[in-house]
Amino acid sequence: MLQVGETLPNFEAQNQDGNIIKSTDFSGKKLVVFFYPKANTPGCTAEACNLNENYSLLKKQGFEVLGISADPVKNQKKFQEKFGFEYDLLSDESKEICEKFGVWQLKKFMGKEFMGIVRTTFLFNEKGICTEVISKVETKNHAAQILK
Repeated sequence: MLQVGETLPNFEAQNQDGNIIKSTDFSGKKLVVFFYPKANTPGCTAEACNLNENYSLLKKQGFEVLGISADPVKNQKKFQEKFGFEYDLLSDESKEICEKFGVWQLKKFMGKEFMGIVRTTFLFNEKGICTEVISKVETKNHAAQILK
């Protein structure tokens, strides 16, 4: 998994509107990149809504916000429209970005093992250096974990 002190990986992906978003678009800006397992599921909805409710506070601190999951663009669009997210949701169906960040891992649930996204948030400074990795995400209180 990407560690504190490492550089923001180069990536590009379609957002909920089908527009290409690149990591280089955030050069010179502080960035929150949060990976979530699946759009429109309870935990992911709680996390994404909490960040959206606190979006103006995150912006005041200078942060841009990106949500990334392996959902197709149309699912990201439905998720974004349903809740009115003010930030982009990227579709990483190939899991290429997930693998660059190290969040595509073997998971266990109800006795079954499978590959999936481990809910993780990465904070980057204006120079693209990772300043924090939040692996124990509190979905209903996630913005407070970032803004502390």
